[in-house]
Amino acid sequence: MNFTIRHAKSCDCEHIMRLIMELAVYENMSEQVKITSKELERDGFSNHSFFKCLVAEVPEEHQTKEGHTIVGYCLYFYTYSTWEGRVIYMEDLYVMPKFRGNGIGKAMMCRIAQIGRQSECARLQFNVLNWNKPSIEFYKSHGALDLTEKEGWHAMRFEVAAMEKLAQMTVATCATTTT
Repeated sequence: MNFTIRHAKSCDCEHIMRLIMELAVYENMSEQVKITSKELERDGFSNHSFFKCLVAEVPEEHQTKEGHTIVGYCLYFYTYSTWEGRVIYMEDLYVMPKFRGNGIGKAMMCRIAQIGRQSECARLQFNVLNWNKPSIEFYKSHGALDLTEKEGWHAMRFEVAAMEKLAQMTVATCATTTT
């Protein structure tokens, strides 16, 4: 099947949002999606973008029954490792189920690796849900390391309420608070 991997444009945001929702449903987390296509446009296509995105597009003869030609996306951004320097972080890699097995996911992952190396990144980093065995095996088959197994890292986060609580603390309060 023919397909093209290209950098997303602001006019793609509604399609990217559709794919984000599909991914969220697949991961049983659709209720956690809070963003809109307008926020995607603001955050990815402004002068101070927070992310970049690739899309996978098929010719019209392969479009979905709903008329979609954008069938996958890969959202990424840059971060920094104090041990290794520049890092490219792949937030999402998603291909619609009907289009899997055609090399689209691998092509997007290869393109992210190329972008990372062109930017002199030391590594490509991402997370995978522990139950998503097909994705884990896919990534491992291409050389990815499972850091949970290898190094024992735990993914952690502060959500809005906890962030707000931390943000309201003064430096002095933070210094005297113990866990």
